[in-house]
Amino acid sequence: MILLILLIITAYLINLVLPWWGIAITGFVLGFQMKPSSGKAFGIGFLALFLLWSGQALYIHLANDGVLSTRIAEMLGAGSPILVILITGIVGGLVSGLAVLSGSLLGQSINKK
Repeated sequence: MILLILLIITAYLINLVLPWWGIAITGFVLGFQMKPSSGKAFGIGFLALFLLWSGQALYIHLANDGVLSTRIAEMLGAGSPILVILITGIVGGLVSGLAVLSGSLLGQSINKK
């Protein structure tokens, strides 16, 4: 639970300064420091960024009456702006989940030696 909250907060703050890939740095460092088990690392990393990016995309969708997400859905042929919001969350979740998993596995392998 602490890892989930830390990921959401740090990823949000990192996204204010760095491009989208900054979430991978955050996830890797936190995974390395906290060393959760493999399944837990990926699950927490995925959930944290899925919630953060989907929430931010939903906020933007509601703030501009869906203009931006509707245009992106048309451009991608997705059909629904809600589908674009879900895809945004899934992409962020996969990047973060794999980063936390990588950091966790590296931390565990260093401790075994």
